[in-house]
Amino acid sequence: MKRGLQILTVLGLGLVLSTTGVGAASKTGVGDTYTPDMSNGADNFYKSNKVTMKKVEFKNQYNMNVVGNLFIPKDLKKNTKNPAIIVGHPMGAVKEQSSNLYAQKMAERGFVTLSLDLSFWGESEGQPRNAVSPDIYAEDFSAAVDFLGTRSFVDRDQIGVLGICGSGSFAISAAKIDPRMKAVATVSMYDMGAANRNGLNHSLTLEQRKQIIAEAAEQRYVEFTGGETKYTSGTVHELNENSTAIEREFYDFYRTPRGEFTPKGSSPELTTHPTLTSNVKFMNFYPFEDIETISPRPMLFITGENAHSREFSEEAYKLAGEQKELYIVPGAGHVDLYDRVNLIPFDKLESFFKENLKKK
Repeated sequence: MKRGLQILTVLGLGLVLSTTGVGAASKTGVGDTYTPDMSNGADNFYKSNKVTMKKVEFKNQYNMNVVGNLFIPKDLKKNTKNPAIIVGHPMGAVKEQSSNLYAQKMAERGFVTLSLDLSFWGESEGQPRNAVSPDIYAEDFSAAVDFLGTRSFVDRDQIGVLGICGSGSFAISAAKIDPRMKAVATVSMYDMGAANRNGLNHSLTLEQRKQIIAEAAEQRYVEFTGGETKYTSGTVHELNENSTAIEREFYDFYRTPRGEFTPKGSSPELTTHPTLTSNVKFMNFYPFEDIETISPRPMLFITGENAHSREFSEEAYKLAGEQKELYIVPGAGHVDLYDRVNLIPFDKLESFFKENLKKK
């Protein structure tokens, strides 16, 4: 692997990160002719006729507006207290990508669910846009508990969290210091700290890590003096004969009608791309430190048999205290579990949350 400005590594969205940042790349003709893989029931934009959806806003502890979609089963008995689940989206995505799907499917199974946009992304507040702040991301999950726990139809002692991709690590970080989260599940989890410090399969050297940090630090001078903001990581905007399997996997979701979504006020060129100067904050993010202190609250780690991110779920499972379970989905990759309803183990999620979100 080359040094200096050409250092590359595979990171949180599973795509190529250049420490020089990502410019405003435009979509090429590849996207216009590319046919997404819609196999195994890929249905990211699923709309359920069994639930009602209401857009909601609430403040986190930093007085920032967090926006979410609240899904309520149409047959819910609102004069009783019901279990609820918070659903977090993949890193760099928004609630319309994967988390709305999960939230609706779980609402169909009797839960009140809330999919939220993390701060700095989607419809939630936070400047600059696309900033990385693991502590605030974790706070958003706790703020979602604040909101749900004060609804008359939600049992505040029966609130669980479900984090997809990077949100898996943010949900764990939140749960370590918020015992109101009674059950924690992750799907295709990325430990965003380890992914940035070490790369996948520990492919990043200490020298390369220091170069990434140094370049991000120098970029701070540029932006402090009014220069252009640079972005990094995220999903590539075009494919070619040299594109990696992981790049193709994410492109198939984020850059095609299968899962492409641009929030109001954003642009396709910036979606999924964190700011270069803030992305290094993941280097200080250690979500698995003290993960055993979540015990005896139960944890479920779901990952695909062929997922490039499988190492993170296996590591979390190894370090977690009891109760814990590692669930491997046969034949599934990382992004497969974003939207392929024939592969996503909704029955397993339902049984996990029904068993662990109930009156004791």
